[in-house]
Amino acid sequence: MKKFLKTFSGKYLNKKALKKFGIDLFFLIVACSAGAFSLTAVMLPNGLTSGGLTGVVRIIQKFVHVDFSILYYGGAIIILVVVSAIMGIKEGRKVLLLSILYPTVIFIFERVNFNLLEEKDTILAAIFCGVFFGTCSGLVFWRGYAFCGTDAIAKIIKKKLLPTVALSQILLIIDASIIVFSALIYGRNIALYALVTQVILTKTVDFVLYGFETKIVQLEIITQLPDVVTEYIIRDIERGVTEVEITGAYTKSKRTKLITLCSPRESILIKKFIAETDKKAFVTVVRVDTVWGLGEGFSDINDN
Repeated sequence: MKKFLKTFSGKYLNKKALKKFGIDLFFLIVACSAGAFSLTAVMLPNGLTSGGLTGVVRIIQKFVHVDFSILYYGGAIIILVVVSAIMGIKEGRKVLLLSILYPTVIFIFERVNFNLLEEKDTILAAIFCGVFFGTCSGLVFWRGYAFCGTDAIAKIIKKKLLPTVALSQILLIIDASIIVFSALIYGRNIALYALVTQVILTKTVDFVLYGFETKIVQLEIITQLPDVVTEYIIRDIERGVTEVEITGAYTKSKRTKLITLCSPRESILIKKFIAETDKKAFVTVVRVDTVWGLGEGFSDINDN
């Protein structure tokens, strides 16, 4: 009799899927270790902060003398409950694993009490925070998972309050607000160092996903379930899709090819969805130097 295990995502796994989940878990542990190391060995010893839930916890730590891991775990669980209640259990499952795993790894690293830098160097610390945090986020995105942080809050705000505003803009405003508020608590210089960390973090994420490549890719998808994939890209990824009818030269059968432009991180999410939905799908990834148009995230065609 075959035994199946039910994962945090609510799906039943056979041996092959369980092996894949084991590989995912390995990379997630590596990612969380990179993030925890950056936090405990670089950021906290040098008095820095950042955006996201990390920045919120750093602000709270100014008034409450509790370990970072405990506060982060509490914040992640609160966000998880809110996301599940407002967005549904499906959204909650996407962030459940890291809501538990990441604070646990931070808790372990806190007990090591190691400082990467021999002496306090704020600039160097800001740079290394961006590199390590970017590596952490890049590995998480690469495996198709997500943190329970400000991006989850941004989704709630978009759905309930600002449906016409782009998700990336809402997220930018939230993180910027956290950094600005940090300036009131820790000083303007610390907030500016946080901006340096955020910029390096973003560039590192792109490098982990695609190396020194452009931040825009074009996906050409041939699938037996074009409607399902199109709905996912439009509804969840919030990108446009072009449908092109094609004919196989050998079989002469007609199929639908989907074309979409997105960021490297979004392409990984699409890839993961297609892999779970249509095992026989064919996906081509094309690196794009730039895109001119009026769409979100692209260069304005009217710019000089």
